[in-house]
Amino acid sequence: MNKEIEQKAKKWLSKGFDEETKQEVEALLKGDPKILEDAFYKDLEFGTGGLRGVMGVGTNRMNIYVVGMATQGLANYINLQKKKGDNPSVAIAFDSRINSALFAKTAAEVLSANGIKAFLFQELRPTPQLSFAVRHFGCTSGIVITASHNPKEYNGYKVYWKDGGQVVSPQDAGIIAEVRKVDGPSKVKWDANQELIELVDEKIDAAYLQTIFNQSLNPAAIMKQAQMPIVFTSLHGTGITQMPEALEGLGFKNVHIVPEQSEPDGEFPTVHSPNPEEKAALDLALKLAGKIKAGILLGTDPDSDRVGIAVPDQKGEMVLLNGNETSAVLTYYLLSEQKRQGILPENPLVCRTIVTTELIDLIAEDFGAFPAVTLTGFKYIAELIGRFEGQKKFVGGGEESYGYLIGDAVRDKDAIITGALLCELAAWAVNKGSSLYQELIDIYVRYGYYREALVSLEKKGKDGAVEIEAIMEGYRNNPPTKLAGTAVREVRDYYTGTIKNLQDGSTRLTGLPKSDVVQFALADGSIVTARPSGTEPKIKFYFSLKAKLKSAGEFEKIRKELDERIAIFKEAFVNG
Repeated sequence: MNKEIEQKAKKWLSKGFDEETKQEVEALLKGDPKILEDAFYKDLEFGTGGLRGVMGVGTNRMNIYVVGMATQGLANYINLQKKKGDNPSVAIAFDSRINSALFAKTAAEVLSANGIKAFLFQELRPTPQLSFAVRHFGCTSGIVITASHNPKEYNGYKVYWKDGGQVVSPQDAGIIAEVRKVDGPSKVKWDANQELIELVDEKIDAAYLQTIFNQSLNPAAIMKQAQMPIVFTSLHGTGITQMPEALEGLGFKNVHIVPEQSEPDGEFPTVHSPNPEEKAALDLALKLAGKIKAGILLGTDPDSDRVGIAVPDQKGEMVLLNGNETSAVLTYYLLSEQKRQGILPENPLVCRTIVTTELIDLIAEDFGAFPAVTLTGFKYIAELIGRFEGQKKFVGGGEESYGYLIGDAVRDKDAIITGALLCELAAWAVNKGSSLYQELIDIYVRYGYYREALVSLEKKGKDGAVEIEAIMEGYRNNPPTKLAGTAVREVRDYYTGTIKNLQDGSTRLTGLPKSDVVQFALADGSIVTARPSGTEPKIKFYFSLKAKLKSAGEFEKIRKELDERIAIFKEAFVNG
């Protein structure tokens, strides 16, 4: 047994830790050394997105002590930034995961002990509603307890700033520095001041839902298609608290909720992983959608910031759309309808991330919108909205990982408003004799067929982290000159901030903050990206190909050709 790790674990047997925790540590010390090592070999890192990890005892786990120390660091930062006369406050929400309510209560108590008011949601609510609440209450900061779509063993802690977006520079670095100074539970103020904890009830729901209704573009189409069958699954998460009300408020009257998955439950008993990006998570919903011949299917993750959809194809069979497809058709709908109705704002802004389809840029430019591109992570899109405020008006934005935002009342990806507006889009398309799927094909005919795919390799534990780091270093230090038989034109290293042209050797800057991403742009216009996940023990590979689509009749043929080529890329990266 590693003596250093053993000594670190034994510190958790001292005064200041509860008896249950001590008993679990004792069991670890007597058990498998590998499990002990993983629990204590490092401190769970408070990164730019906060915390996320497996729940349990240990410094590398999510528990009340790690949450308390993180909150103490946040409180210290807020109080350091406080000016005379300020009354800082923090909004706190939580999802359906095991211990989420406990961690939220812990955070509220520590904040109150530090003289900071906490607006604590009484019941679970979607992450975007927390973003809304920060702005609604005029808070200094916000916290949401969630691990998004991770497996049930995980939980997390995300921090927001006064604009309603997740913290970015300089707040992120400042908070991280303060959190690192809190080197044990003894540095945490645990004695809550209940007078500084205000419970947030359902009254805020109406204000949040109104921001969704304000974005509706075609209420008449909804009225005519009010009986369009809609299937919704919340995957045992927070979506059940808001999505049915949002759809009803817009005028949809034929919504079918998947009963087996409607109850919030952190065990997620009907799925292996509550991730709408994975088909298996939506199997029950797909079965119901086929049975009732649904016009659209919606599935939200536990904290309802991501939404997956399925729609009928030309044969009437339900097909899942990926994040790039959904983002493209949604962007086109927003811009084209706002322009048709004469309500497209001056200097419209559309945002996407570096791993999201470039088709978004073409659509945006076609309607006179500025296409802003930023790093992976919706906090960067929120930052762009704030940076351009007063100069450009944000219409919508998205990322390939099923996250989208419409309008700027919320500053994080929002599955509730997205799901509601996608249902409106489906109703609008049917109302004019088309379909959402056909609209997507028409977009490809107009702008070119962009086909994207993603593959993830799981690398767990300490050894996995080392392996992922070695893979990324290999791509940086020895980048391939050819991929799947096609020459690599340039290598974009977002960690060093440089783009190197392999043909002439020239170098230019990315113009974006540092991020552990390497991207290969090929001579045929294809793009391959390698990126370690920021939330899971995985390395992800993104593939983006494009081709001309002369007519809708060519769609199936061209899709097959692109999928065959993507399979070659996957083989090269996963098994090569």
